[in-house]
Amino acid sequence: MNTRQNMKIKRYFTWLILFLMSMAFIACQERMGHEVRASKADSVLFDVGVRMEYDSMIVLANAYEQQGLISELDANRWRGVAYYHQGHYRMSEIYYRKAIECEVKTKEDQLSYNKCARRLSELLLVKGDYEGSLVVAIPAVKKMDESGIGSDIDYAILLNNIGCCQINLGQDEEAKESFLTARGHYANRWQSDSTSRGFQEAVLGTVYTSMAYINTRRYAESIYWIDRTEMLLDKYRQKRDARKDYFDEYQGRIEIMRAVAKQGLGKKRDAEEAYQEFLKTDFSKTAPGHINANDYLVMAERYQEAADNYRYLDETLEHWGMEASLDNIQLYMLHKFRANKEAGRQDSARVAANKILSVLDSAITGQKNSATAELATLYDTQGKEQEILQKEADLSRQRMWWTAVSLLLIILFFTIYTLHKRRSTHRLRVAHEKLQVAYDQLEEATAHRERIESELRIARDIQMSMVPNIFPNREGLDIYAKIEPAKEVGGDLYGYLLMGDELYFCLGDVSGKGVPASLFMAQATRLFRTLATQHMMPAEIATRMNAALSEDNEQGMFVTLFIGCIDLKEGSMNFCNAGHNPPYIGDKLGGEFLEMLPNAPIGLWPGLEYDGERIDDINGKMLVVYSDGLNEAENREQEQFGDDHILELLQTMPEASAQQTIEALYGAVQEHRDGAEPNDDLTIMSIRINTKKKDSEK
Repeated sequence: MNTRQNMKIKRYFTWLILFLMSMAFIACQERMGHEVRASKADSVLFDVGVRMEYDSMIVLANAYEQQGLISELDANRWRGVAYYHQGHYRMSEIYYRKAIECEVKTKEDQLSYNKCARRLSELLLVKGDYEGSLVVAIPAVKKMDESGIGSDIDYAILLNNIGCCQINLGQDEEAKESFLTARGHYANRWQSDSTSRGFQEAVLGTVYTSMAYINTRRYAESIYWIDRTEMLLDKYRQKRDARKDYFDEYQGRIEIMRAVAKQGLGKKRDAEEAYQEFLKTDFSKTAPGHINANDYLVMAERYQEAADNYRYLDETLEHWGMEASLDNIQLYMLHKFRANKEAGRQDSARVAANKILSVLDSAITGQKNSATAELATLYDTQGKEQEILQKEADLSRQRMWWTAVSLLLIILFFTIYTLHKRRSTHRLRVAHEKLQVAYDQLEEATAHRERIESELRIARDIQMSMVPNIFPNREGLDIYAKIEPAKEVGGDLYGYLLMGDELYFCLGDVSGKGVPASLFMAQATRLFRTLATQHMMPAEIATRMNAALSEDNEQGMFVTLFIGCIDLKEGSMNFCNAGHNPPYIGDKLGGEFLEMLPNAPIGLWPGLEYDGERIDDINGKMLVVYSDGLNEAENREQEQFGDDHILELLQTMPEASAQQTIEALYGAVQEHRDGAEPNDDLTIMSIRINTKKKDSEK
């Protein structure tokens, strides 16, 4: 190699080094300002929340996440906050759930995770999804214990949520431990806070605890927590920044809770004394106070006074900013009708009934529109997220391109230096271009597949959040259920609701598969829970569900459904079968498929009246309800599992728990399939009760 060639190579190499050093310097400058910009981003989002500009909060969260100024976890948290304050609780739930699924990398991430888990567990608790709330809250407390990162208020609220769920699921001892531990963290909070804020939080927490015991008719336990609440309220009053109106309102709420609890214990004189103390408060003279007082008046059968108080209902709902909805009809308007009816005020009862009828359609329509709007927002948001991801992908490709160019320069340099052959250089360039084309094609196909999989995962999360995966721990009751979708998203459903001595349950199969079936299933599950809380008979529940689901059902979707209500005290079962497979019922002496009246599936024909049936005694008998994914499961030769096989298995199976029974059936189906893909969703529920009747009742 001659001297001139050496000089050219040295100049080229020097230029290359200077170029790479300049790129490194620019990257370093960018990293130095990132931390400061991230702090400012959080501050801006907080100020936007103070001004209640929640649309702007969502836009800023999207932009800051795209720029890398806040983490994915924090971005989802701010979205959850914005949608919650806008009243889009389903959207808020989705983004809080996405937040807690993100990787926790820093202390700030852990603090954000705590807040999201707390909010999500509260949302699930309020709507009655006690199992789902526990699934969120319990791991959150464990993570705070393991990391040592978390405030006393986060601990206290999460533990209080756990206790409220446990008491509603019949887990009394566990609930007691959770409430007491929560109280300890509340104490730590107010002891470290010189303001009245800590006592306000503790008062609210103990109010929720008291109400949880009252709502489950554990009146003796509620008295303990009502007394604790009053002690905290007295300490609150001693703070210099205490508000007189706050003290007065909660003193009134305490006295009404005490009146209800004493009435429930049969101590009518004590209940009346508590009610008289309530009347001394200014809160008792407000519209919300009048409505709050009815908790005691109705329980004491003082329907005339309760009916008088319900004159303030419309004013109260307007004060609370509530519109006509199925929940408000159930919680307030029906109570107004019943109070007037029991008071003998037939005209007022008729007016209340007409009011309910007049808003019922709009409430159902509003619920449908709300669900539709939330779904539309979800898919619109997903579109924006995909746009962000696309921009990130473009930037990534640009960085990869510059990296490739740099590498190419180095490769070309050493190629020229060692070989000095144009032909080799040409071959290398052609090979790289082909590789780039193949890479671009692969990247595009991968992105498309990931978008589809993401949408299906979200839909599956929505579906699985609607079915309980925790079952009550109650003496004399053994219940278990399991669902296995044939695809990413299925159409099977099951649910239960335990209210006192009544166990409502259902299991169904929605026509079709995929996302449409999942959405129809979610609507059916919601309707079942809403109607069951009104203590309707199964046949009436089926009739009401059919009326709601058949309206504007342009796709012609339907659901076969078995609905049952078991009296756990008497051992009887009322049920209605809407086009579903007959369940199995039997004991150690034998069993058979239940013979039932024929009813049409739900959702096809409006105006149908469904027939119900009753079994007087199912004590000691195992009830097995299943979808056709069991009897129609196919093997490689397309041979079905069959009803006869099910009957033989259950008749010959040794006495076992509900879970063991279901697991045995699942194992038999898997063995039958012999590796074949499932052809349909598979869902099984098993229930056995053992009531202890008095000798005089036998």
